[in-house]
Order: sequence, then structure tokens, then C-alpha cells
Amino acid sequence: MILTVTLNTALDVTYRVPRLRPHSSHRVTEATERPGGKGVNVARVLAALGHEVTATGFAGGPAGSVVRELLADSPGVVDALVPCAGGTRRTVAVVDAASGDTTQFNEPGPLITAAEWSAFLTRYEGLLAGACAVALCGSLPPGVPVGAYAVLVRLARAAGVPALLDASGEALRRGVAARPEMIKPNAAELAELTGSRDPLPATRDARRRGAHAVVTSLGPDGLLAATPQGTWQAAPPRTLSGNPTGAGDSAVAGLLSALTEGLDWPARLIRAVALSAATVHAPAAGEFDPRTYEEVRGSVKVTATQAG
Repeated sequence: MILTVTLNTALDVTYRVPRLRPHSSHRVTEATERPGGKGVNVARVLAALGHEVTATGFAGGPAGSVVRELLADSPGVVDALVPCAGGTRRTVAVVDAASGDTTQFNEPGPLITAAEWSAFLTRYEGLLAGACAVALCGSLPPGVPVGAYAVLVRLARAAGVPALLDASGEALRRGVAARPEMIKPNAAELAELTGSRDPLPATRDARRRGAHAVVTSLGPDGLLAATPQGTWQAAPPRTLSGNPTGAGDSAVAGLLSALTEGLDWPARLIRAVALSAATVHAPAAGEFDPRTYEEVRGSVKVTATQAG
């Protein structure tokens, strides 16, 4: 079983409009709701790939109830969310059909009490006993300690479970110091962590800070990975237009699924890039277009650089 952690779960709402214009009213042509938050998106992609997956984190209030109802209808995902008194946040993505651009609005999340955090840690340790890998993803809701991911990485390491961390800011900085198996920042998050805007040395610097491997998202240019076995860049054959929301989460699912299957690094990167590209053609985060996935997977270019 692969475990995903989303401390700040969300009800993802996607609106599609013919054209997004500031200071005006819009007629929505399509509206969708999905269970969301980065780790929940990862869980749904993992399940679509055929993996047994359990999703944990917090859920509360009316939006949290909808998230759990929708998760119950997500084939292959086991709901292990911990109840909280505060209301689960909503995220709203507005897709401009004319340009293909997406505008995102993210609420902050519920206030988590010390008792709720303690209950989550108990649930997390129990779930680790049956996990082969864990994804720790996304922002921290108010009340959760800034060093939360460092705690979760250490607990995973003590249980012998490889942890992939996908976070930002101080939560990422502290989490890296706990020595996760892998981190997956984007270029901006990596620059904030290392102080360097050059992705190659910055990715290697992030490894020296504690991560066993570092895979950096380069947007349409694919992924850059610095690992104990070497350094590679993997790029899609072309830039795809569409909704990029959730593309990074699909990359995490690709990396984690390939890790549990024992694939080598080039194969891991090919899967992650193909899933990321296929998500751009999907209607919402946590989903991917199977036809695009198969097409891109056979055309991803992986280039090795000097050993990391």
C-alpha cells in the first residue's frame, strides 16, 4: 500500500468560462468538484495506475464532508482522513477557454488544534505499518507545527518507509533536514530553498541539505533529477496546451509508483513526465488523459549529465 498525506485537504472546484475578463460577470460553461489537495490528487492518480493507496490528512465541515463523499466514489482510494472541527478549504480554478490559461484561488485551510494534530500522528504511525512508501504533500493548515514534515519524515524513516516530500518554504526546509528519500520542488521552491536560480547546481545543493534524491519540476521543460546514481533531465516531446493544475501531483504519483516497482531513474522520470503532460489534457487535477499518457511516454527524452 502507498500512503499519501494531505494535511491541508481541499474541495477543488473548477469553472470553465469562454473568456476570463477582470471586472465583469461570467457565464460558467462547466463546473466540476473533486476531492483535492496535493496528496489527494496523488492518491487518485496512483489508484488509476492500479496501485493500492490510502489517503490521510484532515477533513472537516461541509466541504470536508463533500471531499469524503467524493473520495468514496474514487475507485481504489481508501479514506483514512482524520476529522477536524474546522472547515476544509476550497480551491477554485477558473479555466479561460480562449487562452487555455488557469487562474487559481486557494483558501488557507482550517485551524488544527493540538489534540487533532496528536490524533493525526497516531493514525499516521499506524498506517505506516502497512505502507511501502509515503507521499507528504502540500501546504500546512493553520495550527500545524511548521516542522510537521520533518516529524513525519523521521517517523517514516524509523518505520523503514521511503518518504517523498512535496512542499515549499520553511516546511520544505525543515523537512529536507530530516533526510527524506526524495523531494520534488518546482524551480521557484528550489530557488527559495537553496538561494540559487540555476536549477542544476541548486538541485545538487538540495541533496547536500539532506534529501537522498531531488527531482525539480521545470514546467514545460520537464524534470531535472539529482540522485546517488546520477543526474538526468527528462523532457516531453512538445509543449501541451491545457490546464496545468495538478501536473506536479501527477509527476509525484509517477515517481512514487515507479519507486515502489523498482524501476531505474530514467524509467521513473519518463513515467513522471508523461503523467504530468497527460494531466494537462485532463478535466481536473488528480486525473490524466490515458491516450496522451501513452503517446508522450514513448517520446520522452532523457539526457544524462555528469554524476550527481
